[in-house]
Amino acid sequence: MAAAAPASQLVHGQPAPSIVAHGGDLSGLRAAPGAYAGDWLDLSTGINPFPWPLPDLPAEAWTRLPGADGMAALLDAARQAYGVPAAAGIVAAPGTQAIIQLLPFLFPTSRIAILGPTYAEHAHVWRQAGHDVREIDGVPGSLKDIDVLLTVNPNNPDGRALGLPLLHRWHAELSSRGGWLILDEAFADVAPEVSLCAQAGTPGLVILRSFGKFFGLAGLRLGFMLAPAEMTGTVSVAQGPWAVSGPALEIGAAALKDAAWQAQMRDELRMRSRRFDQGMRERGIHVLGGTALFRLAKVSDAAGFAQALRGQGIHVRIFEKQPQWMRFGLPVDEAEFWRRLDLVLQDFRL
Repeated sequence: MAAAAPASQLVHGQPAPSIVAHGGDLSGLRAAPGAYAGDWLDLSTGINPFPWPLPDLPAEAWTRLPGADGMAALLDAARQAYGVPAAAGIVAAPGTQAIIQLLPFLFPTSRIAILGPTYAEHAHVWRQAGHDVREIDGVPGSLKDIDVLLTVNPNNPDGRALGLPLLHRWHAELSSRGGWLILDEAFADVAPEVSLCAQAGTPGLVILRSFGKFFGLAGLRLGFMLAPAEMTGTVSVAQGPWAVSGPALEIGAAALKDAAWQAQMRDELRMRSRRFDQGMRERGIHVLGGTALFRLAKVSDAAGFAQALRGQGIHVRIFEKQPQWMRFGLPVDEAEFWRRLDLVLQDFRL
């Protein structure tokens, strides 16, 4: 079965570069002929547009190499914030994408099932590493032919959330025969009730947590992997020294300890996402679901609608395999978003 690699080595070679398209980059849109000339509303990611307030950092956070004490403080703050048992392995990385790139190389060639449609990098990196990858639309009826089951919970882009009883059942079945359940909890900060972090460290379970999305600091590049200590040790060795920058250590630890801000922000995002849904309904646009950080809408021609939105400086995420889907991040200036959207709807037939 899919046993983890020893901490001194990876099973396969080195990760392949990504070719998956992502949101969040306005460079090409701004440079296109006839592009919108004003300020763009970039709603193409699920990153919180209301970031945790950055503190003044001590100069040594920038001038000295990151220290072991700073890493220890960060990991302790992450354990407390996510409810991770003291015995569980935990490792920080420069973003969860860095861990996603490494994960397939921690296992021998395996039969992996990925619950989709979801974040495309997962299937891409496992295929590139030579694994037998199946993308399952929905929930699998049986796990008997699966060595590794991977799901994003809550899911990107539709917000599907799997309950703890089902996750516990899957984990028990897989781990009983040497298999693994991998949970990407990148958006679980807004729905902590779906998290399995309290079980972190048990055999056969890997959990990924993203810092930048909920705290609105994606440029900081910080994420965590929770797993048995041998596996997190493998990742730590593979990353080498100083994988996480000094500023990321300082800011990450402080933000993760700020429970009051986190509670207030969850309430704020939920309120705004409800307002967003109501505004879309009033304009005849059907919202399929999502999380408090992004909303998934359905229109007959998502690509055409996205192009029309770009004419008013609104950038959203569309999906080649789901041509009626489009994902909206939450706008900071709601009034300006609705003003521009209404201009588009004057000419575009849904």
